[in-house]
Amino acid sequence: MWDAIIVGAGHNGLACAAYLARAGKRVLVLESRERIGGACTIEEPFPGVRMSPCAYLAGLLHPLVVKELQLPQRGFTWTPAVNGLFVPFLDGSSIQLWDDDDKCEAEIRRFSSGDLEGWRAMNDIIRRLRDALRPADENDTWIGDAPTREEIEDRLGSDEEARKLLFDWSMAEFVERYLRDERLHVAYLGQGVIGTNASPFDAGTASIRFHHASGRLGGIPGMWGYVKGGMGIVSFYFCDAAREAGAVVAAGVPVAAILPSEGVLLEGGERIAAPVVISNADPRRTLQMLGGSAESVWKAKIETVPIEGCTVKLNVLLDELPNFTARPGVSEAHHFGQINAPLTKSEWKDGFAAARSGKLPGHLWCELYFQSVHDASVVPEGQHTMSVFAQYVPYRFAEGTWDGRRDEVRKLALDSIGRFCSNMKTAVIDAQVLGPPDIEEKVGLTGGHIFQGECLPPYMWSNRLSARTPMEGVYLCGACTHPGGSVIGMNGRNAAMAVLKDMQQK
Repeated sequence: MWDAIIVGAGHNGLACAAYLARAGKRVLVLESRERIGGACTIEEPFPGVRMSPCAYLAGLLHPLVVKELQLPQRGFTWTPAVNGLFVPFLDGSSIQLWDDDDKCEAEIRRFSSGDLEGWRAMNDIIRRLRDALRPADENDTWIGDAPTREEIEDRLGSDEEARKLLFDWSMAEFVERYLRDERLHVAYLGQGVIGTNASPFDAGTASIRFHHASGRLGGIPGMWGYVKGGMGIVSFYFCDAAREAGAVVAAGVPVAAILPSEGVLLEGGERIAAPVVISNADPRRTLQMLGGSAESVWKAKIETVPIEGCTVKLNVLLDELPNFTARPGVSEAHHFGQINAPLTKSEWKDGFAAARSGKLPGHLWCELYFQSVHDASVVPEGQHTMSVFAQYVPYRFAEGTWDGRRDEVRKLALDSIGRFCSNMKTAVIDAQVLGPPDIEEKVGLTGGHIFQGECLPPYMWSNRLSARTPMEGVYLCGACTHPGGSVIGMNGRNAAMAVLKDMQQK
């Protein structure tokens, strides 16, 4: 007899298991795949090359989880991506948006001096919002139950700009309000739609920018970084913490049904008993496992959350780094941060419309990351990895299938990068292409949505799913719960704390 069964060994499920086991509970984690970690794992897409198939960079991983589960003692080290965001433009100009304020101000002054004050004001809003909602202490709203709109309003007080950023503005409204140079607009637009099936011209997308800038990894506000060994090793550290505390993690064991207050039924027909079942699966898959046991109002809420993905992930092996014509070289400062292959405003609009109608756009917005420049251990000597996160692509094509059009998507993505580079065609050794259906099949995320459902304002904070469900003994711990998507770990911690509190009250 187990105290709790966790369905799914993604990073949040493993974090949840670690907290429950450390509290003395008998915990069993069941994972349908042979490999743990879900979207945040390590695989070998090419011989001798280690990459995480979906997750690629740390930033929102919660410092409290890092500390409590003793990740540094387990080997967790990371390199801050202080070189920020590099964006080349088709006119031959470029900008390096450093994470160091002084260096970035100097770059803005060189690039578009009239935008310096607006750039400062734009970043100050994010700073104010982060300090109000995510202070570096126990008052962080990501810890515990989600705050209501009224509680958020109380924290923001009279800061109307912060309120608009969090709930109302499109990303285009946000940048156009503060910046004049259109190149700066398009440099930032992608930061408002990461993993989001919405246009940067759609209301609420500016909140996506805040979500991804709200972390405090390593105590550094808004910082992202490269984890030594690859991003997926974070899940392995969580697994170590869980097993060390006494949890049992079983891979290759698919769950067919969740039986509220009773346990689970395996696909092989075996029943495993436990009064508590915590699902790290996405909410649609959880509904399927609950079947007729799902409470009707809760089920209806889940079915209203958009969960169709629009991103394609490419894991690329290179024999040299991209040589950007705006700043030539294959080992430059920009290769140590992240890089965007931008779209013009009309390309953004046309691309989103095309994908929504089941077609491929003329170009993709691509965000590029190079793990190998920070950690050469992940590739054979002389080679490099490039993680490409791109959108928009359709979940299903109006004509053809992903199996039939995968090579076309591969060419589109590499060409979208290649129009800013001189060597893309010769630098690529191989590329793995994962569209939304591939992510769905490979990782188990319905719709291929990397955040288990949209993270736009109507689906965040107290509107996001709670760890507690109306079904007796059934909980959620994945990205569908507060505080939302990305590799955070707090979703798993919050669920564990809810379970422990409920156990104490019985």
